[in-house]
Amino acid sequence: MNDDQFSARFPARASSWKLRTRTLTFDRAPQLMAIINVTPDSFSDGGSYFDPMQAVERAIRCVEEGAAILDVGGESTRPYSETVDTSEELRRVIPVIAKLSELTDVPISIDTSKAVVAREAIAAGAEIINDVTGLTGDPQMMKTALRSEAGICAMHMQGTPQTMQDDPQYDDVVEDIFAYLTARRDELIAAGIEAERICLDPGVGFGKTHQHNLQLMAGCGRYHELERPLLVGHSRKGFIGKLLENADAPRTFGTVGGTLALARQGVQIIRVHEVRENLEALRLFVACGGADGVPGEIPA
Repeated sequence: MNDDQFSARFPARASSWKLRTRTLTFDRAPQLMAIINVTPDSFSDGGSYFDPMQAVERAIRCVEEGAAILDVGGESTRPYSETVDTSEELRRVIPVIAKLSELTDVPISIDTSKAVVAREAIAAGAEIINDVTGLTGDPQMMKTALRSEAGICAMHMQGTPQTMQDDPQYDDVVEDIFAYLTARRDELIAAGIEAERICLDPGVGFGKTHQHNLQLMAGCGRYHELERPLLVGHSRKGFIGKLLENADAPRTFGTVGGTLALARQGVQIIRVHEVRENLEALRLFVACGGADGVPGEIPA
């Protein structure tokens, strides 16, 4: 598939995302956002990089491997996770962001739903606010987003991390989330946030069953009609282990498979734990022409 054919498949696909001090531009291949969890309890790597210097070292390795964005978070949003108070979240993330802003020009994202944390992270050098509540979890977040002029990623989540996996229900998961993201995009614009600063995330794994996640992964191309960049974070999530019928299996190869499926659909940003493995697969995928664009049958 050449560039003209790719563009014809996704005529509304956004080609750029305006951040606080720069603009990211997108071609056919997705860009990778590296997950930097400064937490003791994240579902996959909790505790591995809880020490700030270990987190910084990991982030620099990710940059060397080809990460286009570093997403720093100090509060786990895994199912049934406990909330973290503001002072503790600040203690975890601000030293990491401040140091990374000295060491690299790669844009830094703050993964938080707290306005105070977002504000301090921006002051320390962050370019993006990545909020799993879609800027609804803190009444001050919209004002913070407006004043900062940061890039905004608004995600869909049914419920909260403490309730989202209890019994998620949808009439049609792809279309229901399309409606939500449409409304949220329009609300952000109406509040004064430039459309060019908005990125949208359908929230794989956040208030979705195994089957919902598979349908969502297969249907992400639909969201290009929203004319905003798409960010998807499927890395190492539980539906991969379930599909492989081994909850304890390493999920790296399953993650890479999902990454290629998202690349075929033109997703601009993919949030991953393993940068090198995913980037090498993407390079071969693009060099070899990618997929033919015909959707496959969703596994039962």
